[in-house]
Amino acid sequence: MKLKFSKMHGLGNDFMVIDGINQTVNLTARQIAQWADRHFGIGFDQLLLVEKAQGADALFRYRIFNADGSEVAQCGNGARCFARFVREKGLTDKTIIPVETSSGLLQLKMIDESQVEVNMGIPDFEPGRIPLDTDRQQDTYQLDINGQPIQFSALSIGNPHAVIIVNDIDSASVETIGPALESHPFFPQRVNVGFMQIVNRNTFKLRVYERGSGETQACGSGACAAMAAANRLNLLDANATAHLTGGQLQLSWQGEGKPVMMTGTTAQVYEGEIKI
Repeated sequence: MKLKFSKMHGLGNDFMVIDGINQTVNLTARQIAQWADRHFGIGFDQLLLVEKAQGADALFRYRIFNADGSEVAQCGNGARCFARFVREKGLTDKTIIPVETSSGLLQLKMIDESQVEVNMGIPDFEPGRIPLDTDRQQDTYQLDINGQPIQFSALSIGNPHAVIIVNDIDSASVETIGPALESHPFFPQRVNVGFMQIVNRNTFKLRVYERGSGETQACGSGACAAMAAANRLNLLDANATAHLTGGQLQLSWQGEGKPVMMTGTTAQVYEGEIKI
């Protein structure tokens, strides 16, 4: 059996995208991890699966699998690629595309052939819903990581994020603090770890160590989480540009109870078939 797929990326955050509507797709975590391998497989940060919507409010179901095969609820860069994929494959001609995820409804809006705006939903700072191993909500938390105190904000934007504000993004200890915090017991479902350097009130730089994938070129949900966390600490205004390793995202958050809006580009890399 051969399975058709597209290779896409959003700011270098790359994906294998599969049409699960017109093909029969039965994936295993081991299979996904093999395909994700950049030496022996296709190579990607996440696999995105397009399925039929289960409810009447959405056009599609959007599923995301990390490079280790684990399924997650949110991926902002992937959402933009998902929107472009379903349009280019003729699965819809809509410019506003509501999709189901395991964390709720996501609305995607095509701006042009490659630019997509995503309503990423309302940031949630409630510990039990992130989740965190604490009952007390705080603006920032502190843990001992590798023998040093690390202060961070924590929130969910469809998936859990920790945001650490650093002075210099280039010298940040992403390779050591990232995996240690990602798997810390304080985060029962693990966590994406963002390292954020604030340039001014409308600009920041970001590197993200993603759970199940390691450091990626860009993380859309991580950028949205960083935006909300810094705005809440009165370090950013309501509109900001995020500079990630792979490019820029435009972000807007109008405060508590409002969704984060994210706009960025997508790219089609190649079409392929893999024999199962």
